[in-house]
Amino acid sequence: MTLQATHIIAAILIGMGATLVMDLWGYFQRKVMGIPPLNYCLVGRWLRHMPDGKFAHQSILAAASKPGECTVGWVAHYAIGVVFAGALLLITSPGWIQQPTLAPALFVGLATIAIPFLVMQPAFGLGIAAAKTPNPRRARMLSLAAHTSFGLGLYLAALAFGPVLAR
Repeated sequence: MTLQATHIIAAILIGMGATLVMDLWGYFQRKVMGIPPLNYCLVGRWLRHMPDGKFAHQSILAAASKPGECTVGWVAHYAIGVVFAGALLLITSPGWIQQPTLAPALFVGLATIAIPFLVMQPAFGLGIAAAKTPNPRRARMLSLAAHTSFGLGLYLAALAFGPVLAR
């Protein structure tokens, strides 16, 4: 297999694995701490409104629901994880897959927080970095925890899939 094909497969496996870790963190938060998980149906609603030319909303909760928004949101969630894993593989050395280290994975995980803070939350009507939510600090901390879990997931998925990809 070529290096390029290996990196594409690695991005898919590591990105999906890291996204699963993020989702498991959300499940843990819901079950143990009573914190509702992220609602990817709203991501799908936002994306499903884009073909109509609607990119920002006063309130994504008040926006009309669209057919398939939950499926679109969940597929987008995992696809975005794959893209971010691909970015991680681009900024690390080719050997990182076989010998992953935590620092680059956490860096990428934490860097991904810029997307919800600067793009998605404002487009959902929540303001930059959730400034218009009832408790912005709590929302920011939950986002930070979710994206940290994604970074940890990048590392754990690389540990899990690295030996398979080395073949």
